[in-house]
Amino acid sequence: MAKYFILERKKETNRNSLRPASADNETIETRVLDLDDKSAVEVSRDQKTMAMARSMPIRLIGPTSTQGEKNGQGNWGVAAVKADTSPFTGDGVIMAVLDTGIDSKHKAFAGVDINERDFTGEGNGDNDGHGTHCAGVIFGRDCPDRIGVARGVSKAFVGKVIGNNGGDSSEQLFNALTWAMESKAHIISMSLGFDFPGMVDGYRSDGWPDDIAVSKVLNIYRNNLRMFDSILNMFRSRGAFGTSPLIVAAAGNESRRAINAEYKVGASLPAAADGVVSVAAIGQDGSSYSVADFSNSDATLCAPGVRITSALSGGGYETHSGTSMACPHVAGVAALWWEKLRKQGLNPTADVVRSHLLSNVRRDMFGSAFDVNDFGQGLVTAPLE
Repeated sequence: MAKYFILERKKETNRNSLRPASADNETIETRVLDLDDKSAVEVSRDQKTMAMARSMPIRLIGPTSTQGEKNGQGNWGVAAVKADTSPFTGDGVIMAVLDTGIDSKHKAFAGVDINERDFTGEGNGDNDGHGTHCAGVIFGRDCPDRIGVARGVSKAFVGKVIGNNGGDSSEQLFNALTWAMESKAHIISMSLGFDFPGMVDGYRSDGWPDDIAVSKVLNIYRNNLRMFDSILNMFRSRGAFGTSPLIVAAAGNESRRAINAEYKVGASLPAAADGVVSVAAIGQDGSSYSVADFSNSDATLCAPGVRITSALSGGGYETHSGTSMACPHVAGVAALWWEKLRKQGLNPTADVVRSHLLSNVRRDMFGSAFDVNDFGQGLVTAPLE
């Protein structure tokens, strides 16, 4: 038996539906079922089934390095993306963070209406600290120096999808995505990945031959990618109703350029899903910026992700490096664009905001080292007027 996440067409409305009823009252319902192989095939062939994927382990895209606690030292990334000179703050934008949870009592989040939901069974809060750090980069208040890109965000939904062991399963992430969308989040930030190697190792430990184990997990991974695509298509179909969120995800930290410039790994799921804004990490290199050694390639764009200072769960501040730190910079900048477009009387849908993110990137600070495979389209940049 294995767990499967399923999207089904239903005629009646349902609290787990991914879109409003259409003219013929059809909705999309989500279900999680324990199925054996035979039952899984039968469900997949049912005309009501739009997509289904076997549960796959997900894991934290953990920081590649951590420096000691800081006493409110500012985040250089805020200025790098020009959020420090932007007249916009993310006011009125609803943010969702799917991660390890959050220390909602940290003073960096004073005044923010934080709605927590635990999908791991461990309860709310953040024992790991990763989610707290990421949330601080997005909407953290000054303590006393600036750490947050979008300090005007006053409402956030934080889904705990990664437990204390640093991992969990894909159906919890899919449920959290549905929750964030139903909560009318404008932007969803995710600094996590699917654990393909870990699942292969699990089959190997059960005695499966290497080639069969890899083939099995490739098929499961492919179906999870299709599930992501199906969910994002459902999100986009809701754009006409003003409830289609922009999804931002970390590209991953598996590359090893310091060993060999060719040792680059492509962006992993969920960053690899169609329509997701995937984020590579850059660091300071004198007066310019360079791609981080660990940053995965083929991202949509890039953002600061080396030596980023933000909130530490339990109080204080800490400095981390990773694409996990780059991702919330982009989520924060997206909030600034969302506010700007709304104040201009435009309809800031996910596609419109994505278009503005991509059309306003900068490349001038990379010099001859610029490579779209490393940096994506360029450095995300806040609206300046």
